[in-house]
Amino acid sequence: MINELKEDAKQRMAKAIEALGSHFNKIRTGRAHPSLLDGLRVSYYGTDTPLSQVANIGVEDARTLIVTPWEKNIVPDVEKAIMKSDLGLNPSTAGTVIRIPMPMLTEETRKGYIKQARQEAESARVSIRSARREVLSDVKDLLKEKAISEDEERRAQDDVQKITDQFIAEVDKALVAKEADLMEI
Repeated sequence: MINELKEDAKQRMAKAIEALGSHFNKIRTGRAHPSLLDGLRVSYYGTDTPLSQVANIGVEDARTLIVTPWEKNIVPDVEKAIMKSDLGLNPSTAGTVIRIPMPMLTEETRKGYIKQARQEAESARVSIRSARREVLSDVKDLLKEKAISEDEERRAQDDVQKITDQFIAEVDKALVAKEADLMEI
């Protein structure tokens, strides 16, 4: 029973780390990376469709993304979606190929992105702590029901705390890596 609760906690904490990774991918650095456009949706025959389902996204060089829509008639829609996004990108179209140059980050925008990354990391930490709190609550309920002993409860609390510390350390490590990536010129 306690092992199931610990596994549940691990899974929920892993999801928080996974979500943090996807949020970090949306924070742009000076380099071109296809995951930067993951959250974009394009109006495709009246339906909002993820960009990756209507076009190939690749990296031309370190500072340029290249988007090739599968149908020529959606090129303007793709270009419009990129411009409307809050990524601050200005695509240029040549026929059916859309090139997206990555502008250099100013010191001010770097600091803004670092602040955003820290907020995302803190929300991941909160999510991990929330999972810990819920599991510990379930353990206390088991103790009240006399399903486990006080020793087992203390052991479970220690184990859950160790798991929590592991995942918080992962969040901190990811944040340090992202900050280093953002400050790189």
